[in-house]
Amino acid sequence: MREAIKVIVEKCVGCQLCVKACPFSAITMVDEKAVIDLTQCTLCGACKDVCKFDAIVIFKPHIAKVDTSSYKDVWVFVERERGKIAGASYELLGKARELARDLGSKVVAVFLGHKIREAAESLIFKGADKVILVQRQELDHYISENYAHILAHLIAKYKPEVFLAGATTTGRSLVSRIAVRIHTGLTADCTGLDIDKENRLLVQTRPAFGGNIMAQIISPNHRPQMATVRHKVMKELEEDTSRRGEIVEEVIDSKFLDERIQFIKFIQEEASTVNLSEADIIISGGRGLQEAKNFALIEEFAHTLGAAVGASRAAVDNGWIPYSHQVGQTGRTVAPKMYVACGISGQIQHLVGMQSSKIIVAINKDPDAPIFKVANYGIVGDLFTIIPLLTKKFKNALHQKQFITNTE
Repeated sequence: MREAIKVIVEKCVGCQLCVKACPFSAITMVDEKAVIDLTQCTLCGACKDVCKFDAIVIFKPHIAKVDTSSYKDVWVFVERERGKIAGASYELLGKARELARDLGSKVVAVFLGHKIREAAESLIFKGADKVILVQRQELDHYISENYAHILAHLIAKYKPEVFLAGATTTGRSLVSRIAVRIHTGLTADCTGLDIDKENRLLVQTRPAFGGNIMAQIISPNHRPQMATVRHKVMKELEEDTSRRGEIVEEVIDSKFLDERIQFIKFIQEEASTVNLSEADIIISGGRGLQEAKNFALIEEFAHTLGAAVGASRAAVDNGWIPYSHQVGQTGRTVAPKMYVACGISGQIQHLVGMQSSKIIVAINKDPDAPIFKVANYGIVGDLFTIIPLLTKKFKNALHQKQFITNTE
């Protein structure tokens, strides 16, 4: 039964206390009886609390608690990107080792695909104690329905205590489907994970209310505790080829594959020659560029340094550059060696996505711009003057270095 609200007409005396108490104007009086507009009601309970005649009732479904003691281990979904294990998966393995240590359990990597056994060993070198492997030709390309069916089956069989995936396009589409199937909670886009040792709870931290606060979320009544984690906010472990682990291959029946869906073709966006998430240097442009054509300044500067081109949400929303370049809460989370913010004011939503960069350089004509509070180096001035000068200086320096190298 879904959660619902009802007015008991026989008890309603038309006092209108509920009308005054409703913060969403969802209650009106019809024939001196309260009527609730269910399209406006949020089931906050304010009306029920003020009703002196018990004329309003809220029905809540019974939530059955699971036996949490039967669940163990920390699972990491292993994602592939262009045929290779994605960096986000290695980062999660590193964090999973910390969580598993606090829980006294093991780290299990779950890896789906075709002809992937050889790659599975690298997961052990990067922190996994065990790898659950599923190999089928049909799993060579990611199809959310197939992967979700199989993973839900494996979760029911092995009962992991924690299940983690990257907050990537693949991870977001997959884990939400799994959570619905197995009736558990899910916290998306986490930037922090910790363990409440006393209660064996995963404390999941994520930005909320536009990034203005950091919310901590727990799932006390359901298992596994599921979360997707932003790329580049966790550190992957150094490869240790001396580590040994167990590789278990699961044979999956075709009944878990949706025959209605067929992979046709994957078209990779070619808007940038450098992968934003993996770039060592990122040059980002914002609202200060004023119009799309001025991104040519950013692109030339980035090309000179062999850097990736990033952007603020304002630049993307204005249609100046594709969404794949967006850095921030609703875009990519990056942590390059150097991040150069050009004409970006530095609102919290943008800072969430780049503040882990090792060196931050800010160029802005407003000396009070928030970006300067997180920047290691700041240049106050007109970007249309500064960026061409920097580009010219770097070109000359790089040319001179190349000339010296060639003549030695």
